[in-house]
Amino acid sequence: MDLGGNITTQAALLPVEGRPAGTDHRTLVIFGASGDLSSRLLLPGLGSLLAGPRATSVRIIGTGRSDLAAEEWTDRVRSAFEVHGELGPVAAETLATTEYVAGDPTDPAHLRRLLELAGSAPVLYFSLPPAVSTKIVETLRQVKLPDGTELAFEKPFGTDSASAAELNKLVGSLVPEDRVHRVDHFLGRTAVLNLIGLRFANRLFEQVWSAEHIQSVEIVYDETLGLEGRAQYYDNAGALVDMIQSHLLLVLALLVMDAPATMDAVEVRSEMARALRSTHLLRNSGVEAGRRARYTAGIANDRVVPSYADEAGVDAERETETLAEVTVEVDTNRWAGVPFTLRSGKALGVARKEIVVHFKPLRHLPSGLHGGRNGETLRIGLNPGELSLSVPALGVDGPYTMGQVFLDATLPSSSVLPYGEVLSGILRGDPLLSVRGDVAERCWEIVEPVLEAWRSAETPLEEYEAGSDGPAHWRV
Repeated sequence: MDLGGNITTQAALLPVEGRPAGTDHRTLVIFGASGDLSSRLLLPGLGSLLAGPRATSVRIIGTGRSDLAAEEWTDRVRSAFEVHGELGPVAAETLATTEYVAGDPTDPAHLRRLLELAGSAPVLYFSLPPAVSTKIVETLRQVKLPDGTELAFEKPFGTDSASAAELNKLVGSLVPEDRVHRVDHFLGRTAVLNLIGLRFANRLFEQVWSAEHIQSVEIVYDETLGLEGRAQYYDNAGALVDMIQSHLLLVLALLVMDAPATMDAVEVRSEMARALRSTHLLRNSGVEAGRRARYTAGIANDRVVPSYADEAGVDAERETETLAEVTVEVDTNRWAGVPFTLRSGKALGVARKEIVVHFKPLRHLPSGLHGGRNGETLRIGLNPGELSLSVPALGVDGPYTMGQVFLDATLPSSSVLPYGEVLSGILRGDPLLSVRGDVAERCWEIVEPVLEAWRSAETPLEEYEAGSDGPAHWRV
């Protein structure tokens, strides 16, 4: 079966007009470099990129309020890079030139010092919460940015559509939109990137990719892990903001968008934006479209998990959900009437990370054939990339009885981590895998009625035992 090939940005390393090719001569300034996200995801992702056959070294300047000795910072970077084995020459060169500068990122003098150290065309990476990033952006308006400066922001971009719009306005006063990268590492997952090949390079699927043949779609990211010490972030976000508002809506956009004319940032991101502008909640109701739940004590992934309300750092009265489900529709000729259910949760019994496409059953079977009235089901794994298509076949349960057989395949993988794929585009000045400003706002707009229904207690907060599949009456 032709799956359209493995689409990875790092492998191509195509130069962007007016920008440095590959990662040549780029300096990456990381705000919040001493934080958990930098050590856990950003630096290992960069290390995987630098371990690739075509990578060139990147100068890293870390900055934060914490005082770190030069040796401590270098050891952090080395540890992150060594996740991928012994350091190669490119990673070693990057390690030899890295430095850490402690200071207040909202102090203009500190920012000027960083920019002088960075030189021309730096990438300023905000590994920080939205409120802190906004304060730094406001301060950057008081200093002169080097030509070619690019800005990269971690999700969430803003805390609602209004704050996202305000941040977009601030950022737009500093650099043009094509030099802004709103990072969502899900777009760097090889399995997600392969959706493009699956969709547009296969006659088999493209011909049936519409409401005429598809009955419903699920996009699920269920984890067996619990809170894992992330209360400071998670208890203020919850499952909906953490996963659905950003990651899963972007997967939806790739799944339902029309074919771009070319595989460049303008075309692909425009098609994603069109798809999300057509996306709305089921029956336009925040109450009917969403439901939420929180785990109680139980055993998940062979580990005893305390009740979420009793986890360290959790404010139980905040009623943060650990399982969220939102159903949307895409109001286009291709998709009208098809429900798309987006679901994500923690401390569940089974890790489900997949897109499930349910095809409509046949309208007619020849007399004498039995069964087989269930439609085919296509499962696309999000982590790792696996594909399974169930189809009816004779002889499974008898000579004239239709049963289901499965055609399985493994999608191509990449040695570059998702953060590495996204960083490759950022360092090349290519925003293809970055979230466009209007899309960041639109993702908030789609889910805000659901969030409002939850804040006003119109939607009850249900409970499920850790290690279960969710509340007993939910059907995925």
